[in-house]
Order: sequence, then structure tokens, then C-alpha cells
Amino acid sequence: MPESNECWGMELSHNFLCSAALPTDEQQATGLEKRAIQSLSKGKDPYSILKPKSYLGTKEDPHIVPSINQKRLVGCVCEEDNSQIIWFWVHEGELHRCPSCGSHYKLVHHELPH
Repeated sequence: MPESNECWGMELSHNFLCSAALPTDEQQATGLEKRAIQSLSKGKDPYSILKPKSYLGTKEDPHIVPSINQKRLVGCVCEEDNSQIIWFWVHEGELHRCPSCGSHYKLVHHELPH
């Protein structure tokens, strides 16, 4: 008899976990979490949750610089072991090149989550 009760309990919990009646994260999310899920489903990342995409820095695939303004100050560490930072301004609508290493940068408008 105890053996069947143990199996019955396991079977019950298994059926409960597999039930379609449980709400998904999207269905039960509220507040900030709900807004983040909705934004991510539209392909936007207003809270910078996702890991930034890596770019080659070429003219065809420039480093993307998000900004809420029309320009932004960028610091480029040209080589991995370099301790010097090259600073320059990147303006919206233009492709900019680092004066030292030649990497390309492009400013794109970033929406705030408000």
C-alpha cells in the first residue's frame, strides 16, 4: 500500500507540473517586468537587459553607439593591451572613424523606457 501512495503522489505532482492551466511568465507578469517583456517581444531593449551585439567596426558593420542626444563622446581603446583611450565625438547621421585605429562608429537614437 505505501508503494502505491508514493507512486500516486509522484504521478499527481507530475500531472500538476504538466498542466496547461498554469499561466506563463507573459500572462502573469505585471509592472516593470510586463513592460520589459512587451518591449522585448517587439524587438526593443529599453532597459539594456540583453547583451550588446558585437560589431566588427568596419565601414559596413560599424560599432553602434546608442544615445538620447544628437551627439555622444566615445572612448576607443584601440588595442586590447593599450592603456591610452582616444576620445572623440560621434554625431547622429554620420559615420565616424577613430583617428588612431580606424574603427568606425555610428550613433543611433535610443528611446528611454518612460
